[in-house]
Order: sequence, then structure tokens, then C-alpha cells
Amino acid sequence: DISFGRFNAIEGNAYISGPLATGVRARLAVTGANSDGWQYSVTRPTDRNGATSYVAGRLLVDADVSEAVKLSFNVNGWRDKSEPQAQQLIGIRTGGPQGATAARLAVTSVFAPDDARAADWSTFLTDPATGVQNPDGTFVPGTASATDFTPRADRKFYQLAMRADVELGSGITLTSLTSYSDYDQKQATDGDGNTAVTFDLQKNDGYIRSFSQELRLTNDPRGAFRWVIGANYEDSKTFEDQLLRYFDNSNYNPATAYINGSQVNNKQKFRNYALIASSAYEISQTLPFKLAARYTNSRIADENCGFTIPGGNVDKLFGTPTPTACYTFDAAFQNGPPIFQTLKEDNISWRAGIDYKITDRTLIYANVSRGYKAGSLPSLAAATFKALKPVTQESVTAYEAGIKTEFLDRVVGLNAAAFYYDYRDKQIRGKIIDNPNIFGALDTLANIPKSTIYGFEADLTIRPTQGLTLNGALTYLASEIKAGPVSPYNFDVFGRTDSFVGDDLPFTPKWSGVINADYRHEFASGGSAFVGVTTNIRAASDAVPGGSRIQFPTQAAEPNSALRPGIVHPFQNNSYATVDARLGYEGPDGAWRVMLWGKNIFNEYYWTNVIASADSAARFAGRPATYGITLAFSVK
Repeated sequence: DISFGRFNAIEGNAYISGPLATGVRARLAVTGANSDGWQYSVTRPTDRNGATSYVAGRLLVDADVSEAVKLSFNVNGWRDKSEPQAQQLIGIRTGGPQGATAARLAVTSVFAPDDARAADWSTFLTDPATGVQNPDGTFVPGTASATDFTPRADRKFYQLAMRADVELGSGITLTSLTSYSDYDQKQATDGDGNTAVTFDLQKNDGYIRSFSQELRLTNDPRGAFRWVIGANYEDSKTFEDQLLRYFDNSNYNPATAYINGSQVNNKQKFRNYALIASSAYEISQTLPFKLAARYTNSRIADENCGFTIPGGNVDKLFGTPTPTACYTFDAAFQNGPPIFQTLKEDNISWRAGIDYKITDRTLIYANVSRGYKAGSLPSLAAATFKALKPVTQESVTAYEAGIKTEFLDRVVGLNAAAFYYDYRDKQIRGKIIDNPNIFGALDTLANIPKSTIYGFEADLTIRPTQGLTLNGALTYLASEIKAGPVSPYNFDVFGRTDSFVGDDLPFTPKWSGVINADYRHEFASGGSAFVGVTTNIRAASDAVPGGSRIQFPTQAAEPNSALRPGIVHPFQNNSYATVDARLGYEGPDGAWRVMLWGKNIFNEYYWTNVIASADSAARFAGRPATYGITLAFSVK
């Protein structure tokens, strides 16, 4: 199939599959897309950003070596050079000394309107790191040159995987899963939604190299008692190389030696292994009981070096011998060597559940489980080591009960469930005040000691007449922070102490749902016409802890702060509803298809996140209305 759409978008997908030889089958699939930028610059209306450019492919080969040995191979990869999305500036709050740079930033910054396409980003700007500076931070004429800060990216990934299933006899099967993944990234992103450079990643490069191996034994799945035992092992290496620039930031002032470039190299080595066991026992044909457990042991070795570039001036402020020397202070308040940390954790996750088939078309179930998310260490150009401390593993104990049923001769289908999630040490993006307080409130990773989410979800399908299908789904979430982050992580986005007790967890809208209607009419010729409409609805949610109550400081309190008029709670995501539609015709036996389609056809304006950087608040807007045509065919 091939699609043409708004913003000169073209997207194609193709696959071919079939036998290669006796017992050998293969499938080759490719996909790719290219489009112009969908965002326009608020201050440079002819400039565009957000262009799409990617290609991906996958080759699957299955080989039946014998009746007892079956092999599956998977080779897949992609390359994505799509431009990173720019943000929409809605607020300026200078976090450092109120100097000339802060005053200029407050006056020259231009806020984005309520338009999904409107945004701003930096391009070629005079770079203080390339010039000779006067004592007041200005440049000696003719010594400074321009640097390109335009958002751009080049990301590459490939994976090699193999599965082997060997029947050992007596109904026992040995399964081996082996994979190697390789990811590389070169990227520059605008972090503030501003033409000025207040929080831009001039460099955001890195790689991931990951190997994993799993072995498991299973018995005959046709018996009343079924079991799985196994183990897996992972060995991964990651590297991040980030250069943060901020010479239009309030930190660019004589008191801080006109610092303007903080770089960090973060190398991590991961070693994880796990032991797994699960079982299912049919107490009767209508009453199976399931039980599973997993022991996981993880270790992360981290090496973090914060340094600067020639002319970045952080070396002058921290007294390091060269720009490339590590400046972050360790526990003894000495800088120079990298910060070395090791995070060792283990846990036992488990799950128990029971199903009861009331009839052939009605099932009720209940499950209780305990799960974990591994801890991690942040990549930050921090002043002291405490901003680099890891978040520990989070856990959730989940209780769920539900029903799955069909009735009226399968005209109506209903799935419904109620749940309660009890979190411990949930990981969030938080803020920390470094000591000494040079950079203001810094992003970091933080644990929330106790939080909960409870609610229900349901989806209903109705087929009232031939060709017509109606679907609806509804989810209700009630989240609450029971105990907020402890010192030194108990700061809001502005660096003010806060408990967050009683606040919602970020990105947990109270209500969300989807309504879908599809109608297909079959013709005597064998072809069929179809039409469909989908509406997605989402209530408001917090982008940060406390987002629904945090307000911007007034200009009376902070003269160099400003918020776009009409906004009360800048760190809250709005409620919205989007509508997608499609209309088309499909030839006999699905041999070909033509479809007109539109996404967000009423051009609803919404945003998915709000980021607080050092001196700004900016949104990530959802995509505007897009539309196009898709042509597809298949040949056997």
C-alpha cells in the first residue's frame, strides 16, 4: 500500500511471504515515510520543522529442521532521520540572577498561540564559546562565529534474533531465545521553544548494545497441569554524550563566569539475570488456576563525567584544569575524576489468578500480582554528585477482577474490569536543587514513596445489523500521591519545596475513552464499500506533580517572569477529543483497496506534555488535522 497526505507526506508498506523450500518459510516486510515539516516558526513564518524521513525492514525465516526441531530467525532494523519536534513557548521564568541576560530574555521571547503547528526553535546563532569575551559578556568584534542549533536527528537500529524449539520427549519442549540489539543516535534538540538558546541540546548522541539469552522448559500444554521453568540473562552497554547550551539563559552572567555549555558523558554497563516459573492447573474444565513467579537480579555500573567545551567557561567556575576535566563534586566535595556508582537490586515478582467459565461465552476472572520496574541513573551535567544518585526500583501490587462475555447470539460483546494499584517508590521526573545552587532547579529522577491508582475500564461491541459494528471503551482512573518525594527531591518545577501529598500522578487523566463506528456494504460483484469514524476522548491531566495547582509567579514578585495571557495552570495538559474518519472501497477477495482518510479532522488543539527547563515552560502539541488517500493491492 502507498499513502499520500497533507504536508506532502508519502508512506509505503509492502511485504512478500511464502515457502522457500520444504519446511522453510519466509516473510520480508518494508515500510518507509517522507514528509515536509508540519510545524512553522512563530518568529520566522517560512521556516519549517518536523519533517519525517524513515525506512524500516524485517525478514522472518521459519525452518522445520525435523519434527522435533523448529527454528525461527528474525532480522529487523530501521533508520530514522525525522526532525525532533519543537516546543511551544508559553512562559519565561529566569531561575538565576536577575541580570541583563534575564531581562533581555523576558522582553524578546515570543509566546506561541493555540495552534498545533506553531512553535519555535533556534537556528544559526552567534556562539560565545567561539569568541573572545569582554568582561561584560559581549564579544570582541570579529572573534565570534555562528553555530547551527537547528533540530536534527539520525537514529539507527538493528536486531538479530533466533528462537529454537526442541522437543525432548515425554511432552517436554526446550525453547531458546537469543537476541542482539544495536542502536546509535546522533541528535540535536531544541529544549525551550524559543529562538534564543536557553536550554538546547547541541549534541544528544549515544548508543545501546544489548545481548540477551533465555532458556525455558515447558510440558505438554494439552494437560490439566501446565508449567514453564526457565532463566534469562542480559548484558548491555550504553553511552550518552550530551552537550547542553544556555548562553541566553539567566545563568549567563558575570557571577557565574558566563557559563554557556555543560557536557556530560555517561557510560553504563547492565547485567541482569532472572529465574522464572509459572504454572496453570485446571481444577475443572471451567476453573483454571494460574500461578507464576520470577526472581530478578540486576546490576548497573555507571561512570558519569560532567565537563565543558573550550569557551563554555564551566571549567573557570569550578576550577578544573581544562575544559575536558570532570567538574562534578563528589561526596568529599572534590572534582576531577568521574563519578562512579553501582546500583545492585533484586526482587521477586509474582502473579496468581483464577478464571471461571460460567458459560461458553462468559468468563469471570480475578488476579493479584506484584511487579517491579528496575532502578536507573540519570544523565546530568550536575554541580554535585547528589543530583546523579539513582532512583531505586519501583513496585506495584495490582488487584484486578473482571468479566468477558457475549450475548444475544454474539450481537453484543462486553469486557469490564475493576482494578487497584498500590505503588511503592514510583519513579517520576523530578527536580533537585544542586549545592552549590549554580544551575537552579535541575531535572532528575525521583522516587515517590507511596501512591495509588484505582478505577475501572470497559469496552462494549454491538453488531446491530449486518455490516455495522459499534465499539465503545471507557476508562476511569483515580490516582493519588500518598507520600511525596523526600529531601533533596521535594521540589516543584520552580525549585520550591513541596510535599505533593494528595496530588494526582502525572499523566493519569480521570476519564478517557474511544467511540468507533464502522459500516461495510458487500456488493454482488464481491467488492465492498466501507466507512468509519473514531472519536478519542481524554480528560485533563498533570504534566508534573502538582500541575493542576501550580501557578506562575507574578511579574510583581519576579519582574523577569512572564506567562502567556489566559493560562492559569501552565503545567496541566488539557482535555480534548479528536475525530478520525475513513471512506473507501475494497475489490473482490481484498485484491485491491482505495481509501480516503483523515486524522483529527476538526483540527482539535491539544498538547501531550509541558516541560519546565531552566528559564522556560513549553508544550509539546499534538498533531494537527492530516488527511490523504491510500492505495493498496495484494497478489497471490
